Amino acid sequence: MNTQFDVLRISRDLVIKELEDLTLDQIHAIPTGFKNNIAWNVAHLVVTQQLLHYKLSNLDCLCPDELIASYKKGTVPTKNFSEEEFEEVKDLLSGLPDVLQEDFEAGIFENFSAYPTSTGLVLDSIETAIVFNNFHEGIHYGIIRAIKKFL
Repeated sequence: MNTQFDVLRISRDLVIKELEDLTLDQIHAIPTGFKNNIAWNVAHLVVTQQLLHYKLSNLDCLCPDELIASYKKGTVPTKNFSEEEFEEVKDLLSGLPDVLQEDFEAGIFENFSAYPTSTGLVLDSIETAIVFNNFHEGIHYGIIRAIKKFL
């Protein structure tokens, strides 16, 4: 599983790198043909990882409930982050992979509830959820890169 945690950290580092030199206006812009923006995608990565790993294991998520409500699957951008708020999201994005690995190694993910994803894959353990989340992160990394081309 160490490789999966490394993949998560690397993918998040790549997302953070894509954010360099972008203004607050740029991260909130929704180009024609897209239904969300870079800020939404970044917050969505934080939220989805927490839901797939912690919520499905009947544990408390490590990000605010308001963030979950606004950026979970099926939502669209409804507000803009302040500079300070987005820094907090980026801190979660970069810091939570280490916490996940520590929690996994501590064995806290004992009561995992199976979840059928929209791709047809059923997540039936924390291990499958970690692998699937990495796939999901790759999709959104690609979307962030695509949005940047239109800024």
